[in-house]
Amino acid sequence: MRFLRLFSRKPMFSDDVLELVLSREDVSDPDCGIEDGYTFLMYPKGSRDYAGYVSLRIGESPTLYYLGHIGYRVEEKYRGRGYAARACRLMKPLLNRLHMTSVVITTNVENTASRKTCENLGCVLERIADVPPEQRAACAGARQKCRYIWRMDKAGNA
Repeated sequence: MRFLRLFSRKPMFSDDVLELVLSREDVSDPDCGIEDGYTFLMYPKGSRDYAGYVSLRIGESPTLYYLGHIGYRVEEKYRGRGYAARACRLMKPLLNRLHMTSVVITTNVENTASRKTCENLGCVLERIADVPPEQRAACAGARQKCRYIWRMDKAGNA
C-alpha cells in the first residue's frame, strides 16, 4: 500500500492557492487501529510559510470511530481561508488510489470552523456521538464528537 515516497520537498498535491508536501508516510498506530497513514504539510502556493497540516488515517477501530480518517489543523494566521477543505479536496486522488469511497471526519461539537469545513466539503452529519471515557484521551478529552461522512462517487467526486 506504499504509493508515496518522499524524495524531495516538492508538493505532492497543489492547486492555485495551496500546496501539500508529504511530511510522513507509513504512519501506523496499532493501539489506535491506524494501519497506515499520511501527513501533509500545508503551504500557501509558492511559499514555505507553514500554514498547517492534514492527515489521512487508514483503518477501522473504536478509536478511529471518534478520531476519524482525516484530521487537520490550520495555523491561526491562515484561518478563514478555506485551507482545511481545500487540503481535503487536494487529497482526493490519494483517496481514489486507495479505493476509499467514503471517509469519516470528526469535529468537536463547539468547533464551528471545523463543522463549516465539513459542510463545505459536502459531508453529511451522521451523528453527534458521546465519547466513551476510555477513548477520551485519544480525543484530547472531548466528551462528544460530530461524525461527518464524506462520500466519493464512482468518479471520485465528493
